[in-house]
Amino acid sequence: MRALSAILVLCAAFITASLPARAEDPLETTQQVIERQISAFLKDDPDTAYSYAAPGIKALFPDKNVFFAMVKKSYEPVYHPGNYAFGRSKSVDDGAMIYQEVLISGRDGKDWTAIYQMARQPDGQYKINGVQIVPNTDSKGI
Repeated sequence: MRALSAILVLCAAFITASLPARAEDPLETTQQVIERQISAFLKDDPDTAYSYAAPGIKALFPDKNVFFAMVKKSYEPVYHPGNYAFGRSKSVDDGAMIYQEVLISGRDGKDWTAIYQMARQPDGQYKINGVQIVPNTDSKGI
């Protein structure tokens, strides 16, 4: 009886190990990347914030400190949001590009909509390929 139980346990372990891993939800993954970068901005951590930038952004801003200064100057609502929530999202080319709306209440009391362009990299990770911010929280769609 014990031998049969051991065989069944081994068979179940083998079957489970041979199944492909469940692919993560691209929308959930991109939201996590955005949250991690915002967290890095809030902690004034240029190394971590820069790590989420796509190669095209890094080509424009090859120095993490220049990138960080640009975000502080031109993207204040993203750099230090008061509160934020995820809005609509849109996947293009089977997830090769994802657009994610982020509704932001700035610390100055103004409301903003940020649209993140998330690009899937050859290794499957998503990186931030650009952000457009507009003053308001009315969802205009993507």
